[in-house]
Amino acid sequence: MTHFGLLCPTASGHLNPMTTLGYELAQRGHRVTLIATLDAQPKAAAAGLDFRAIGAAEFPVGSAAAEINRIGELSGLAAFRSTIALFKKITETLLREAPAVLEAAGVEAVLVDQAAFGGSSVAEHLGLPYVSVCCALMFNREPGVPPLNTSWSYSPAWWARLRNRAGHALMVRLAQPIGDLVNEYRQQWGLPAYQSSSDAYSDLAQICQQPAEFEFPREQLPACFHFTGPYANPASREATDFPFEQLSDQPLIYASLGTVQNQLMDTFEIIAAACADLEAQLVIALGGGSKPEALPNLPGSPIVVAFAPQLALLQRAALTITHAGMNTTLESLSNGVPMVAIPIANDQPGVAARIAWTGTGEVVSLKQLSVPRLRQAIATVLTTDTYRDHARRLQAAIQNAGGVSRAADIVEQAIATRQPVMAPYRSESI
Repeated sequence: MTHFGLLCPTASGHLNPMTTLGYELAQRGHRVTLIATLDAQPKAAAAGLDFRAIGAAEFPVGSAAAEINRIGELSGLAAFRSTIALFKKITETLLREAPAVLEAAGVEAVLVDQAAFGGSSVAEHLGLPYVSVCCALMFNREPGVPPLNTSWSYSPAWWARLRNRAGHALMVRLAQPIGDLVNEYRQQWGLPAYQSSSDAYSDLAQICQQPAEFEFPREQLPACFHFTGPYANPASREATDFPFEQLSDQPLIYASLGTVQNQLMDTFEIIAAACADLEAQLVIALGGGSKPEALPNLPGSPIVVAFAPQLALLQRAALTITHAGMNTTLESLSNGVPMVAIPIANDQPGVAARIAWTGTGEVVSLKQLSVPRLRQAIATVLTTDTYRDHARRLQAAIQNAGGVSRAADIVEQAIATRQPVMAPYRSESI
């Protein structure tokens, strides 16, 4: 058995899938330790994993919520820039403290979230094998695919590839402070500098929560890249109270803007007003950004909670209104639930573009959001069978992808053999 270390950001969108993967490995007899800031400890405990803290001085208990609330008040490029600044601070902590913590814990192999910048360098510095995990929208760049933080749809045209290259170049410039920091540590450790972000991804295996069907056509993925489908298991999550007795027999609309960009209170008011006259029941999950009592009386009297048992509610939902976070999107599709997406920042525009491209929902931009526009999008998705048909097509693809069990199989094989685990042959480009 192997002692695995998990490196990922202290945010639910990363912690939930990573701890679910850790839980699966622990159920197979491996020892699993989450290495993160203190606010991640409850997630580790809920999944029955060991925990080692880094950054206790810079990131005391409650700091993650404070940072998230600050970013949650922003949108678009401002939110992206703020996220980059926060991730640079986290990366500095990871590079400085994680090597000693991993060594002291006796970790033998590492699972590195693509957003845990510096994690692969730490593993390489210690001589530990590692597997890359795409918990958010996959970071792998190529000219034929738009940048993950844009709402651009896929096109094979020459002008689209030119547009994509320009967008990728801008992203590289914005993230350059993080890349420079990582390369400073690599130089100190006698490691070659990274020339591009892809240098940081594992040569043994790269596993991705997306099913292949929820990704634009790909031409340049490495042979060890695997689309496994999402990692979700209620047994590995914290218990959440919910007034299930208040649910009616009406179709259920579940609305969540995630746990980061959730401070836009007027957006929740627009959602409630757009659903008020529908023959449906609305549940709003605030994601911890505010308390339900802080909101005014909303039209239609929706059920409003700070946190919701999302996996359980999606089993009953007819529609999800989402910020297009990767986890909520994949969990909706896992239940064959179509969506109306309101992307706000970071990779959410890219996820929303894939929702539109796959026909699994409608997208309303934050700048164009209004009650009439949102109400029309909701009515369209609820009354047009093709959206649910496409969502069920993706549901079947997710079921066939293998999910967390297949991901754990790949991890075990990669670490046991120290050889690349090749993806199955596919007859067409992904």
